[in-house]
Amino acid sequence: MIVRFGFVAMSVQLEDASPSRTMTMATFSKLADREAALRRLELIAEQNLHNTLKLLKHCRYMGVKLYRMTSKIIPLATHEQLKDWDPYPALARGFADVGSFAREHGIRVSFHPDHFTVLSTPREEVYRNSIIMLDYHVRMLEAMGLDDRATCNIHIGGSYGDKPTSGQRFISQFNSMDDRLKHRITLENDDKTFTALETLRISEQVGVPMVLDIHHHAVNPGNEEAEALWPDILRTWERSSWNSRNGVTMGDPHWLPPKLHVSSPKSVSDPRGHADYVDPQPLLAFLYAIAGSTSAVDVMIEAKRKDESLLKLMDDFREAEASGAPIRVIDGGSVEVLS
Repeated sequence: MIVRFGFVAMSVQLEDASPSRTMTMATFSKLADREAALRRLELIAEQNLHNTLKLLKHCRYMGVKLYRMTSKIIPLATHEQLKDWDPYPALARGFADVGSFAREHGIRVSFHPDHFTVLSTPREEVYRNSIIMLDYHVRMLEAMGLDDRATCNIHIGGSYGDKPTSGQRFISQFNSMDDRLKHRITLENDDKTFTALETLRISEQVGVPMVLDIHHHAVNPGNEEAEALWPDILRTWERSSWNSRNGVTMGDPHWLPPKLHVSSPKSVSDPRGHADYVDPQPLLAFLYAIAGSTSAVDVMIEAKRKDESLLKLMDDFREAEASGAPIRVIDGGSVEVLS
């Protein structure tokens, strides 16, 4: 089983490479010339796209084939007071360059819209804003020229005092969305509310793939072992994603592998917080348990030290390989787990 690793948004290795430069609405509002102010926002977004491309080139140099882009590429893009602003024509070249590089070098990119994207909400205005946020992310992927193998990962949301009702509300409100949004969604179990099993069942009902977060499962496990859920989670990728819509089966070069999230607890007193680095042992235990179930799996590292944590994890894998563990390091961002 081939396992590819990636990191989130920022690099601690590169200087002057933030893809999340921004401007506050307060600052924007103080600028007397609105057109000039909008141009300043577009210039910031152009720099963010330039740095996103820089980070993708960094991934290529490292041998990394998995990268989650920041949601903050276009400052104030979803703000209520800027609904009449269309920044995409001015940013077309930058988006195209990012998408072209990702395609050319086989880098799987994604977004993770923030916690304000809540489809289980009982409040109509929150739901409307969630759709606006999802549309923003999908428009960026479309501007990059990326098909729906490039996805937006979200959580189900809050329980609002009645988890079964909130889960059903998520299903209803998800199903009311346009297909262009639905086909970009993956669902992830969270660390407080919807467990892996609950997320899996909702993923099955709405027909989208599930991303298993191993750390979240450890702190919000329900009554199930992650390994026991894995066969059904894997089937969501076989039946509900790009793979099923395009008749692609495991082993095909266009096969979209299932995705995991991995991080480690920050401390005993803060078990839900993310540590700087990843403890390799729980991750390896899970990968050994599922080896042979799929030809490949992609793992997003959600550690505070970003790309540095990936480099350290690869060093840990090299040590494990040298000690005789059933793992082989392939390059700077992937390993083979031997079944």
